[in-house]
Amino acid sequence: MKIYTLHKKQKLPISIETAWDFLSDPKNLKTITPEYMGFHILSGADRPMFAGQLIQYIVTPILGIKTKWVTEITQSVKNEYFVDEQRFGPYALWHHKHFIKAIDGGVEMEDVIDYKVPFGILGQLVHPIIVKPKLEEIFNYRTKKLEEMFGKY
Repeated sequence: MKIYTLHKKQKLPISIETAWDFLSDPKNLKTITPEYMGFHILSGADRPMFAGQLIQYIVTPILGIKTKWVTEITQSVKNEYFVDEQRFGPYALWHHKHFIKAIDGGVEMEDVIDYKVPFGILGQLVHPIIVKPKLEEIFNYRTKKLEEMFGKY
């Protein structure tokens, strides 16, 4: 059982409150997700984030295949961090930690995603060819989009 980790950091010239307000609103996930992924929230985004919140959505990550994804916000501490975990979806494991902290002139946002691909050895073989590059592409898009919205640090 191979568990992979994706680790990203980004600095933005905004207050911690602005960062938290944006990142903790599930509806904003669509804004920072590439259009081609067909991201659509089905339920669970009707109120601010809280521990225990379930969010259901549809994504089309590859080959036009629509996939239902259900995540649970398992932990949330205002202006500090939150954790979402997949309950149903394309990964065998998805545990995503979002950290924000105030720095001089802005905030530093950090994402740490621990994940496991399905299909055993076959999944491990396609990971470096399809899964890892796709995740890098999605998070690079988020970096660019957040800079467009809030400016460069």
